[in-house]
Amino acid sequence: MSEPIRFYSTNHQTPAVTLAEALLQGQAPDRGLFMPETVPAISSATLAAWADKTYPDLAHAVLLPFAAGVFDDQTLAALCTDAYDYDVPLEPVTQRRYLMRLDRGPTASFKDFAARLMARWMSVLNRDVTGDLLILTATSGDTGSAVAHAYHGVERVRVVVLFPVAEVSDRQRKQMTTIGGNVTTLGIDGKFDDCQAMVKRAFSDPALAALRLTSANSINIGRLLPQAVYYVYAYAKLAEATRGEPLLVSVPSGNFGDMMGAVLARRMGLPIQRLIIATNANDEVPVFLRTGVYQKIVPSRVCISNAMNVGHPSNLARLVDVYGGHMDETGHLHKSPDLERMRGDLYAVSISDDETRATIKAAYETHGTILEPHGAVGWAGLARYVREHPEHAATLAVSVETAHPAKFPEEIRATLGIEPEVPPSLAGLEECPESYETYSAEYEPFRDMLLREYT
Repeated sequence: MSEPIRFYSTNHQTPAVTLAEALLQGQAPDRGLFMPETVPAISSATLAAWADKTYPDLAHAVLLPFAAGVFDDQTLAALCTDAYDYDVPLEPVTQRRYLMRLDRGPTASFKDFAARLMARWMSVLNRDVTGDLLILTATSGDTGSAVAHAYHGVERVRVVVLFPVAEVSDRQRKQMTTIGGNVTTLGIDGKFDDCQAMVKRAFSDPALAALRLTSANSINIGRLLPQAVYYVYAYAKLAEATRGEPLLVSVPSGNFGDMMGAVLARRMGLPIQRLIIATNANDEVPVFLRTGVYQKIVPSRVCISNAMNVGHPSNLARLVDVYGGHMDETGHLHKSPDLERMRGDLYAVSISDDETRATIKAAYETHGTILEPHGAVGWAGLARYVREHPEHAATLAVSVETAHPAKFPEEIRATLGIEPEVPPSLAGLEECPESYETYSAEYEPFRDMLLREYT
């Protein structure tokens, strides 16, 4: 039997740890992000054999090598079955292009996939540790609600969610601020990058050493591993259509956790011919891939795809690491990655708000498909890539829809003149009472609150 997979820090200044330690720590002590030392391979024969698996069964199969030595086979299978009790539709839009709708979970967002399994992993691990676990999470829109719902009512776990109060939709906010119980929400007078910086600083603050802190943001490897699964699922379900050929995958990207899930799937052997990274006007990564120069966008640009309003993606450090470079948590590039190899594997493109709205309108009028702003960015990125690479016009492609259109009714109403159907997960939010406090983007008041309320 092979040794359990261990996880190293992208800053390479701390010893490798087990999956359990990586999950509970969230961020490495040297402020780096955890990555697996080895990535298990999935053969083409295995992918074909997985075509008939249900989503929970396939998640169990993909994650089992990573979980070895931490969660046994039976426990992992039960946790996956419990976490994934909803559909994962692959909607054919044209003959060779599919939309993977990741919006059928309890908060109508792709963040449910990682948050629900992470909550179950944490609950099991927490049984053998004394004291409460405090989860700090920054959100640009959907992470907060997914994490809050996933951990709501979990014993000996408390959650604090920070969100940019002026940059989330009403429904996104209400999904977080109406839960209560062991979930506290803080509206920050700033940007997502401010929220993220506050959370990261807390992890390395000696004044908070007495708290058992971890994160449910995509800085936690527990977010990335489950997010690799749905790319494998898409390919397995399209096995007959692919005939073993490579696949184009387009991912709308903000903090780049979803994108890193696809990168991990590719490293496992998923035949992704090109990974299309579609951002909104926060184009720091497309510019970096084009020029080799990385410059954060401060403050981040406000776009209608609000969950992607990120001027310095945490997971870029992981991407740089995969390609042999080293970027620290501040965005400083200590060693350049293999840019030519990155450019061969990845295609990064920035989509404007005007193009996003035009894509929503065209998808509805041409195909009867309703896209929300983030999914529209991904769909537009795929269209841009095919226009620039007409030789791939007939290549099988999957674009990711990351949230339900009903989370953005104002934009859908203004662009299409229709009211998006509200799924059960969003019904009745308007009548629920909200509770949240507003803080500045300064770290010290946030730290003082943590000391006052959680020690």
